[in-house]
Parts: sequence; C-alpha cells; structure tokens
Amino acid sequence: MTKVRQAGEYHTPIVDRGTRPGVVLRIILLAIVLTLSAGGFIFFKNQLENEIVLGVLGVLAMTGIFFLVSAIIGFIEFMPEYRSDELSRTFIDSHPDGTLITDRKGRIVYANAAYAALTGASGEADVQTLEALLSRNRESTEAVYRLTNGLHEGKEGSEEFRLLKPLNTLSGGGVGAHWYRLKARVLPNREHGGQPLYIWQISDITHERDEQERFFKELQNAIDYLDHAPVGFLSAGRKGEIFYINATLAEWLGIDLTKFHSGTTTIADLVAGEGLALVQSVQAEPGSKKTEILDLDLRKSNGQSLPVRLVHRVSSMRDGAPGESRTIVLARDNADESDQSASIAAMRFTRFFNNTPMAIASVDGNGRILRTNAPFLKLFSGVVSRDDIGKGAKLEAIVHETDRLRMQGALESAKDRQSDIPPIDSLHPADDGRHFRFYVNAVIDQSEQAPEEAAIVYAVEITEQKALETQMAQTQKMNAVGTLAGGIAHDFNNVLTAILLSSDHLLLSARPSDSSFADLMEIKRNANRAAVLVRQLLAFSRKQTMRPTVLNMTDVIGDLRMLVDRMTGTNVRIEADYGRDLWPVKTDLGQFEQVLINLAVNARDAMPDGGVITFRTRNLPAEEAVQLNHRELPEGDYVQIEVTDQGTGIPPEIVDKIFEPFFTTKEVGKGTGLGLSMVYGIVKQSGGYIFLDSEVGRGTTFRILMPRYIEEAVPLVEQAEAARSAVAPTASVQPATQEPKDLTGDSAVVLLVEDEEAVRRGGKRMLETRGYTVYEAGSGVEALDIMDELNGAVDIVVSDVVMPEMDGPSLLRELRKSYPDLKFIFVSGYAEDAFARNLPADAKFGFLPKPFSLKQLAEAVRDMLDS
Repeated sequence: MTKVRQAGEYHTPIVDRGTRPGVVLRIILLAIVLTLSAGGFIFFKNQLENEIVLGVLGVLAMTGIFFLVSAIIGFIEFMPEYRSDELSRTFIDSHPDGTLITDRKGRIVYANAAYAALTGASGEADVQTLEALLSRNRESTEAVYRLTNGLHEGKEGSEEFRLLKPLNTLSGGGVGAHWYRLKARVLPNREHGGQPLYIWQISDITHERDEQERFFKELQNAIDYLDHAPVGFLSAGRKGEIFYINATLAEWLGIDLTKFHSGTTTIADLVAGEGLALVQSVQAEPGSKKTEILDLDLRKSNGQSLPVRLVHRVSSMRDGAPGESRTIVLARDNADESDQSASIAAMRFTRFFNNTPMAIASVDGNGRILRTNAPFLKLFSGVVSRDDIGKGAKLEAIVHETDRLRMQGALESAKDRQSDIPPIDSLHPADDGRHFRFYVNAVIDQSEQAPEEAAIVYAVEITEQKALETQMAQTQKMNAVGTLAGGIAHDFNNVLTAILLSSDHLLLSARPSDSSFADLMEIKRNANRAAVLVRQLLAFSRKQTMRPTVLNMTDVIGDLRMLVDRMTGTNVRIEADYGRDLWPVKTDLGQFEQVLINLAVNARDAMPDGGVITFRTRNLPAEEAVQLNHRELPEGDYVQIEVTDQGTGIPPEIVDKIFEPFFTTKEVGKGTGLGLSMVYGIVKQSGGYIFLDSEVGRGTTFRILMPRYIEEAVPLVEQAEAARSAVAPTASVQPATQEPKDLTGDSAVVLLVEDEEAVRRGGKRMLETRGYTVYEAGSGVEALDIMDELNGAVDIVVSDVVMPEMDGPSLLRELRKSYPDLKFIFVSGYAEDAFARNLPADAKFGFLPKPFSLKQLAEAVRDMLDS
C-alpha cells in the first residue's frame, strides 16, 4: 500500500542537478574579493601615491562599468535564474507520485522525495533508474522498453504492471503483490546543448486496483442476480432494438444467449399478435418518463405464445423523440388454473381482448372512446393514440367526415338499446385509399367498472376486399364487353362473307371498262376494311386465330425497330434497352408485332412535339413478380416488355377505360378506339398480362408480362396436332413468286354446311363456278341426312362451327364414325382454339377464318383435297 503522507512531507528532492554548479560559491568569492579590496584601500590609503590610487580606482571603475553593461545586455549573469520558478519547483518536489528526470543516456538529473520513498532510497547514492529497478520482472521490463522507445520517438505513454513484491519492502511499502502505473514523457531542455530530458512518474495503484476488483465483483453479483431474477427483464433502444435480455426471460422464450447479439433483435420480434401496438402506444411527455402495465403475449422461439404482464417504462427526449425503455416481464403461464381471483380473470380477459383479430372499442353515449384493444390502436395509428383516448378522444375521429352522421345515428340507436344496427362502410379519415366497416352493438347490461358504456364498436379493414370487388367488377365488365364484341363480330363476319363472295361473283362477270366495276371494287375494299375492324374485335374478345411459336423478344423488337421508326416520323426517336439472356416466350409473332406497333403509334400520337419512345426488355423472376402486388398475376417467371413515351400522359379518371373497345380520346375520324383493346386481347390470349403507369405531363409506360416458356418433351397428342396442322394448313394468299395454283374442282363433290343462307348460297355458287359439285345443308342434322342419301359419296365437307341443333365439331365426330377418312374444313369467325380443344387430339381438319373471299375458299378446298 502507498504510505499516507502528511502535508509538507517529502518536499526536499533527494537528487537535484538541474541548476548550474558553483553559482553560490562564485557569489561568495566575489563578495570576499570586494571586501578585501575595500579594506586594503582603507588600510594603505596613506602609503600609496595619488597617481597610483587614481589609476587603481580608474581600473576598478572601468571594470565596474564593463560588468554593469554586460549584466544589462545579458553577457554576464551575476545571479543565474533557476530553470523553473519556485511554484513549479514546490509542486514537483511535493508531488505524491514518484518523479524521476533523466537525460537521453539514462543519467539521473532529478528525483523527488516521493520517488525515494517509493523505491526505498535513503540517499542520493541509493537512487537507481527505473530500468535497473524493474529489470527483474518480465512484465515491467517490457513496459519500460515500450515507453523508452516511445520517448525516443517523442511520444508520451503510460503502462500498468504487477510485481510480486513491492519496490520498497522496508519503508512501509507492505508485502505481497503490488500494482504500479508508470508514465513517461519528453521534457524540453535548453541546457546541455538543448538535449531533451525524460520525465518518469511512477505510482502505487494497488489500492485503486483493489477498489476496481471489489466494484467488478459487486457488478458481477448484480448482473448475476438480474440474470437469474424470478422475473424477466429487457432493455431496448429508441427504435425498439434490444440491448440486454436477462437469462430468465431468454429461458422462457427459448433464446440462446450465446447467439444473442445486442441490437439485432427488436421488441417487435418478441411480441405476438397485435401486442406491439400496445407497446408502441406507451409514450412519455417530452423530457419525462412513463410506466404502464400491459397484458399481452410474447412469441417463443418455437412459435408458441407466452402470456405475460409487462411493467413497461419508457423515456422521451427533450425534443419529444422516443428514448430508451426498460421492461420487467412477469410470466403468467404457470398461474394456478384453480385461482379464480379477479386479477387472473382480468388478465385472461385482457389477453383475449388484445389478441382478437378485430379492432374493438367501447364508447359512451356521446361517442367518447372509453377503452380499446391493441388491433384498434394499430389500425388507427396516427389518428388516435393511447394518450388521446385517456384525454377523451371521440369515435368520430376515426370515421371519415362524410360518414360521421351515419355513425352518430348508429350510436343513438345503441343508446336506445336497439339490435340489428346496420354496419357502416367508411373511408380512413386521412387516407381515402383505405376502407373500413364498422359494426355497432348496444350494451344492454352496463358493468360497474364502466357504467357509462353505451356501445361496443368493431372495426374491420376491408381495403383489400374493396380492391378485389373493383377488380372483379372490371374483369366482369371486360369479359361482358368481350363476349358482346365476339358475338357481334361473329354475326358481322357472316354478313361480310356474303358481301365479299357476292362482290367476287359480280367482278368475275364484269370487265374493268364497265361503269359498275369501280363501284364493285369500292364495295370489296370497304368490306375488307370492315373485316379489319372485325378482327380487332375478335382480338379483344380473345377469339381470333393465333399460331403461337417460341420467340425471343430481343429478336422481335430488333426486327421490328426499322418499321416502327418509319411509322413514328422524324421528330420521334426510337431507343431500345435489351435485357441480357432473355428467356423465350410463346406467342403469335404477327399478332405480337401488331401489339408493339399499336403501342408505338399511340406513343407517337401522345408526343405531338416529338420525343423518345423506349422499348425495354428484361427477365422478371417469380420473386420480383410477386413484389409488383398485382393480385391477378400468377406466381411464376415472366419476360417484361416495356414501351415508354414522354407524352402527355393519361388522366387518372380514364385509365380504367382505355382498354375498352371503341373508347378513344382522339378527334372524330382519327381513331376507332380498337387499338388498345386489340393489344389487351392479344396479350391476354397469349397468356400474358398488361399494366400501365402514367403521369399527366410526364408520359406513360405500358408493361407487358409474358410467361416464360420452358421447353418440354413434346407429347404424342401435340405431335398429332402438329401433323394435322402440317397436312391441313389454314388457307392463305400465295406468295407473288409462287406459280399460280390450279383451283378448279375436277368434279369433286363438296358438302357445304352453313346456317346463314346468304353465306351458303354465295359459297355454293362460287365453288360451282370452279367446277365443284356442291350440296348444301343448313344444319348438322341436315348434313347427316344428305350424307346418308349420297351413301357417303362426298370428297370434302366445308362446315360452319356455330350452328343450331348440331354444331360443326359434333358433326365432325358423327361423320368420322362412318367415314374416318373424310376430309373436313371448318369455317368460323372465332379462333381455331375455341373449338379445337373439344375435338379428339388426332382429329385432322382444315380451318378457314371468316370473312373470306372466293379465292381463299377455293384455295382451302383445293389444299385439303390435295393433302
């Protein structure tokens, strides 16, 4: 132990070589010389000649003047100053730490009395350097070595080390191990050529270490007690991050403390159900603390619930920001089941009340909220808080202003104790995008705890339900419009077919020089224009014929870019951003090109002053597709194709109508309103989805998601389908480079089955002009009768699909029973897929879409006969 010194003790340094040697001796010698000189002049004054005396006096006078001037300019010092003033000297002499000053070579310049007492030196000859004193202990030697190296580099330092025996065992230093603190720093020195001095300070810190060890043991005991207390405890930061959790609570929750890291777990991770809303509702006033008792459930690591009571204390910063929290946790799972005390019953009710998935509030007759559960606080966070409820918040605060009168009426009915109060649908008071449904029930028997309670109000958020209803209504609307459009297109196809066949028949008998020839050509041209509109309607209704193939969107857009560039004009620039390693998709190439062209043309029209149209593609994995939050989008991988413009944008009020047929914002005569509806139908028929993002004045982005195509082994059914398509292709116009085909009938027998008389009559007449023998039937049943009359002597059957009594597919199945090799062509305004799925996989047939011309009909019959 360090010896306790009295005031004024150890003031005299044991070694002090800091002043110039011989200063006092020189002063005494000078005084003696001057005294003797003065005495000599007095004693011999009568024996000296006046000249000699004057000469000596003159020499002495000159010498005095010389020394006076030298003293003034500092050339000679009669009384050299000390290098430190008296106050500093007194401070270092009386400092309780042992202080030793050495030069760079380790020679002792100064050592105070405390150093002598600490090291046991009784005189100047006994004083040793620290290096010599501490050389027997490895730990202390290393400390001196590190400090010495630091001093050579001009750095100060400090080290602590332990010695088995004290440095002074004979002067009250005690016995046993001692701890020392050694400090070292550089002391500038203007003497000895300006070489720096090293100042060392050593102190005995054994008592300080003992105090620290005692404090540490007490702290360990406190932590051990807190860890194994009969209650749980946790400490959390401002954001709810848990800094400390005791062993008791960790054991209850099944948390491995060896894997627990401070700040990685939050209170939200531990609270089950909606209990977090209760915890977050406890808020203190700025600069103060607040404590609340909460009954809720915690979540164990295995997912089970642990019913607990929390004594939750929170603090708040002076600026109102949330501070740290401290929480005591009382477990309730081991409560005596036979204990029916009021506290246990209240706790159980509170847990039930707060864990109910429905927001609940009790109100008085004036609509003042008396009590709420945790889901209520969570559902209406930001509108009412726990403190607001305590201050008399009213129910109207959570109801949209347009529905407050209805809520007031419901509360009046509850005060009158009426039953069957109708529920109230309302919007969030601060967010029109959120919908709620309120149920108000009258309180018949008021409790003693809340005699003013008049009603219980239940609230459920129905935002998602409303969104689904809106989506379902939109889907049903589009499906209804599509069905209507498809029906109109089917009937209109029959009319156009009759017009085209009649015009072709008249053109065959007319010459170009005839006055009626131009009129007939105009009729045919307008019929073909009408056929284009019909195809667009069929595309919207998803009933057009498609020939899907496996495509790469990079190639599709690349091949189409030049055409789109020509169509959009010179003031519109086309840019493409292709994704890498795009997945393949399966769709009809021609139809999808039409999708891109229509979107590009719409983008051009939206930018009258020019701009940039960007085509962008990328892969969209399933996990990213889910994040788009489109409910109708099935889980899976997609290829995303975006078409972005910098145009005027689409106003929000018409966004839901842009895919409807015949809806257009263009001037009269500048658009049919079928472009985007056709885009919608083609994408949908291809199994894809289309969405849009638009901002008025900023532009629009159409986003198409096509399912990723994964190649599989081709089943036998599809092989048979491919073979059928190969032998019975859809009739089409022959390329210009091909030799003209012989379309004569060679007396082949054709059975034409069509319920529309105009189409049937026109088809019969056209085929007969080509040399065919044609029998006609108005229905499938009539066609079977004719086949029986002819004993099957028919080469080919051309039949409509949709007919009364018996449709085309049913006719095919019946005929193939008796005539398995009979050639068959379906004629329909609908897509081939619409009826082909109802036929056997190996059924072979041709297909001719309506409306068709004479040449297309003749080609289809000829191709089927030749196959």
